[in-house]
Amino acid sequence: MLAETVCSAVSAAGLGIAAITAYRKRFLAATRIAAYSLVPVGLVMTGVVQWVSGIVFKPSVWLGFGLLGIAWLLFLTTRAVERRGGGTRKERKAAAAAARRDDVAPAATAPPLGAGRAPAAGPVAKPQGKPAASEDFSDIEAILKKHGI
Repeated sequence: MLAETVCSAVSAAGLGIAAITAYRKRFLAATRIAAYSLVPVGLVMTGVVQWVSGIVFKPSVWLGFGLLGIAWLLFLTTRAVERRGGGTRKERKAAAAAARRDDVAPAATAPPLGAGRAPAAGPVAKPQGKPAASEDFSDIEAILKKHGI
């Protein structure tokens, strides 16, 4: 009963503010204020306010919200542990098996490619992979020489 009275008073105050705003020739704002001020009365008339007040004052409803919160926390905790631990049990077993297979590098037992052969007389082509450490600084050295440093 008190909630309905408060909603009616809020709506009446909002309609009064809308009337003052319309008097100042701001009709668009006045219409918007009137629309907002009619919402509380509409909620009272549809029974939403009574339904909400019935939910708020029942302890069993609050226990239900508490259980929903606990369930939500449990879901979040299991997701965090799953992400941190590497997923499901099957995924962890597969990862452990792959780690055991990769403990020894397969190319470690193979001899190097040039072992036992004499070096070629011609120029040796450099691999296209990562440049050597001396090549990394050649640009810097050229800039420093250009500036006389």
